[in-house]
Amino acid sequence: MSSDEIISYTNPELGPLPKKFTPPSGNILDLFSLKGKVASVTGSSGGIGFAVAEGYAQAGADVAIWHHSHPADDKAEYLEKTYGVKAKAYKSDTSDADDVKRVVAEVRKDFGKIDIFVANAGIPWTWGPLIDEPDLTKWKKVIDTDLNSVFYCAHAIGPHFRDQGFGVLITTASMSASIVNIPQAQAAYNASKAAVKHLTKSLAVEWAPFARVNSVSPGYIGTHLTEFADKELVAKWVQLTPLGRLGNPKELVAGYIYLSSDAASFTTGCYLGYGGSS
Repeated sequence: MSSDEIISYTNPELGPLPKKFTPPSGNILDLFSLKGKVASVTGSSGGIGFAVAEGYAQAGADVAIWHHSHPADDKAEYLEKTYGVKAKAYKSDTSDADDVKRVVAEVRKDFGKIDIFVANAGIPWTWGPLIDEPDLTKWKKVIDTDLNSVFYCAHAIGPHFRDQGFGVLITTASMSASIVNIPQAQAAYNASKAAVKHLTKSLAVEWAPFARVNSVSPGYIGTHLTEFADKELVAKWVQLTPLGRLGNPKELVAGYIYLSSDAASFTTGCYLGYGGSS
């Protein structure tokens, strides 16, 4: 190695680093296109997940929809007919590592590859303070769904990204990864999302030679995950939200598309917040 070569301390396997980077060429808006790419989105039978899946289809990507409790074949058919892309629904249990690997293999077989993977599946904590909760299986359910499933997805897709030499992993974290929500008590959810945030940043370093890894951090969004809250609780949330309202899932989509696109070629380890999230 000559004296003027630079080696990445974080990822020495990258070898000598180029002194100059040639940015993607063309119109900046063209860089946001996802044509020719395949996106796989967990928890996408509704809510944020389906909004993202539809946004990907609008941007030209073929889409694999993952669902658990709610069948989504009609959603896949809708995407195909409306946007002229390939779409297919897969039933999965993302809290089961083996099942995640099974579905990843099926998606790759059906679509030929996976360019973008969104680990989005999640459930809320609705049982109050942990100190008063005798049933520890509820803690385990939230941790398995909101944290372990993200790791299982990363563990399953990472080797394929490495073999391909490219890939994008996006996790859906939460503002609860950085703040403690009030007035409701939800320590299990907060802990899981904080871990997702740091897992994402850690993988961004580990996977730098072959993939970008980022997270999206929604604030209070009007989906089935917030339906447990009564009007009084929602009113308190709104008082603590800078824009004074709940967000709509579609307001998050542009962020996912950006992080998935060539426009984000130098964006990794990012924690993209919405609704006053920090």
